[in-house]
Amino acid sequence: MWITIAIIAILVLYVVAVYNGLVARRVQSREAWATIDTQLKRRYDLIPNLVSAVKGAAKHEKETLESVIAARNSAMSATGVADKSAAENQLTGALKSIFALAESYPTLRANENFLELQQELTDTETKIQAARQFYNSVVMNLNTSIQQFPSSVIANLFKFTSEKFFELDESEKVAAKKAPKVDF
Repeated sequence: MWITIAIIAILVLYVVAVYNGLVARRVQSREAWATIDTQLKRRYDLIPNLVSAVKGAAKHEKETLESVIAARNSAMSATGVADKSAAENQLTGALKSIFALAESYPTLRANENFLELQQELTDTETKIQAARQFYNSVVMNLNTSIQQFPSSVIANLFKFTSEKFFELDESEKVAAKKAPKVDF
């Protein structure tokens, strides 16, 4: 009888340990997503200032500026990992066009405010990349735990679901695979 009680106690402790591990990974993935959101908020706050700095130097580039603002608004209203990922990829493309404008306008390149905003945005982009990598790592750990036996049994029992990765869109995947062109 004591052996049966001991076996049941060990099984209960095992289930509790696996359940708590899954909960911890789920909470960590949500915290990692919140970190991405924080960095994206910073990015969204910088964009109107950047657009204002560009407006002064490149007044006839209205279409480019409007596309950046539209992409920003779309990214801000996106929900869920897949939608947010797609919207952020679109915003990144729009921001590249604004930085390309700077090459065409010497007054813009010399504008201290623009250069400072550009540097802050570059720093923010670096932080977003790091947050994405951390989020994807945490999601990988959670999803692996949910799918591996015997923790998969407990995950199914308590209805744990896999999280989505924050991914590049197809055009960025293709661009990332190409070797960079270097001209001297």
